[in-house]
Order: sequence, then structure tokens, then C-alpha cells
Amino acid sequence: MSHGGHETGPTFAALWSPGFLLLLIVVGVLYTLAVGRWRKDFADSEPVELKQKMWFWSGLALWYAAEGSPLSYYGHHYYFSVHMFQQSILYLVMPPCLLLGLPGWLLRPALKGQMTKRIVRFLTNPLLSLFVFNFIFSMYHIPMIMDALMANAAALFIYKIFFLLAAFQMWFPVFCPLPEYNTLSELKRMAYIFVNGILLTPACALIIFANDPMYAMYSAVPEQLLLLPMLDDQQLGGVIMKIVQEIVYGMALGYTFFRWYRRERKQEDELPDEPYFPAGSANRA
Repeated sequence: MSHGGHETGPTFAALWSPGFLLLLIVVGVLYTLAVGRWRKDFADSEPVELKQKMWFWSGLALWYAAEGSPLSYYGHHYYFSVHMFQQSILYLVMPPCLLLGLPGWLLRPALKGQMTKRIVRFLTNPLLSLFVFNFIFSMYHIPMIMDALMANAAALFIYKIFFLLAAFQMWFPVFCPLPEYNTLSELKRMAYIFVNGILLTPACALIIFANDPMYAMYSAVPEQLLLLPMLDDQQLGGVIMKIVQEIVYGMALGYTFFRWYRRERKQEDELPDEPYFPAGSANRA
């Protein structure tokens, strides 16, 4: 991969991706209109709280930060640690935010038809979701594959589409906005999150404990542009990915547990109180 042209610096478009920003703004405006002024046009629609809207808008902001800001450019061309931070936001943080911000009634019209429902149920099967995301994640970080993808813009774009879809597929069983597709109990959901964390560990460990630089594309960066030695930057990238993964999965576990706890308390509060009959009262009656 060539790192030439750094003397003149990247262009504004390369750093800030104005076209991508415009696309996300349009998506944000359409979402705001759909959950606001246009809500009455959707069947069984319900008011959307500000907190839920904030989840969606935060997801869009994180998407832009990861894919459209200088984070993307410098992570792609110079610093493996920045690239891993970008990946953490893009695949571990952003999808849950968007799913939490999506009301079920807004998503349901796109999933009409028996065939569509079967496909969605198949793709969001927890076991398949676990396998697909962690397979794509692990394959991406094989040095030969990452170097080839980074050197081919078209191949990288296609791979990132599948990577992003796999991330949504993986998070869907945890933050499912549609009750009819919510097949996991809270206990199984917590086990699902825990297993996901285990499956991500080998790839992170391989990067963290490597004794030599693994990626030729980052080894080609001129030393005067590096903030850390290449090996240190590589290990830092693995640590960043692992820390972000632990934080996000821990929050997902906490979210699932407390949702379970609140639901159980609510069910207990709704149980009718049994009438109390003191001993012998029936005889006195």
C-alpha cells in the first residue's frame, strides 16, 4: 500500500467525507419526520420518547465519526490503533444505538410477507449470528486478508458492507425492536453476549501478544509519521478493541439484566393480592 502524498496532506473530502455526512443527515431527517409528523401514517404506531430518538441520532453521529471523519482516514492509512478504535465504534457501539432508537412499528412495514419473515428469522438465528459475525471479524484481521483489502478499495467496500450487516445481525437478538422476532429469554440473551465476548478474544489476543508487526500496509508507514513504534501501535490496537468490547458487552449484559429485573418486578406488582382468611373464619361464618 502506498503512503505517498503525505507531504501535501489529505484533501478536505478525504478527511471529512461530505457526501457521507449529507447521506446520514438525510437519514436523520427522514427518521425524525417518521417518528414525528408522519407517525400517524404507520399502523399501530406509538409515540417515541426523546431518549429513544437520542439513541438513533447518537448512532448516526457515531457512524459518521467512524466512517466519515479523520478517524477513518488516519486509521486506514497510518495507525493500526486508530483503525481498531474505528472498527470498535463501527461494529460494536453504533449498531446497538441504532437498534435501540428504532421503534418496532417503523421497521415492521419493511418485513411484510411470509418469505421475508422466514428469511429474517433465519438470518437472526442466534447461533448463525454468532458464527457469521465472529467469522467475518476473525477473517478480516488475518494479515494477508487485511493487507489485500486495504490495497483494494472496491474489495474493502464490499467486505465492509458484509461486516456491517453481520454486526447488525449479531446485535439484533440482543436489542430486537420487534417483539415477534424476540425469541431469546433474558437469561439466554446474557449467555449469548457472554459467548460473543469469548469468541472475539482469540483475534484480539493474537494482535496483543504478537512479537512482530503483522500488517505490511502499516509497516510501510514512514517512521517520522508514527506516534508509536509499529509493534506498540499494533498491540495498542488490540488492547483498544478488547477494552471497548468488554465495556460494550458489559453494558449490554447490564441492560439485559435490569430489563429482566424490571419486568419481573412489574409482573409481581400486577399479581392480585390473595384474600386473607384467618383460621376458623369459615366456621364462624
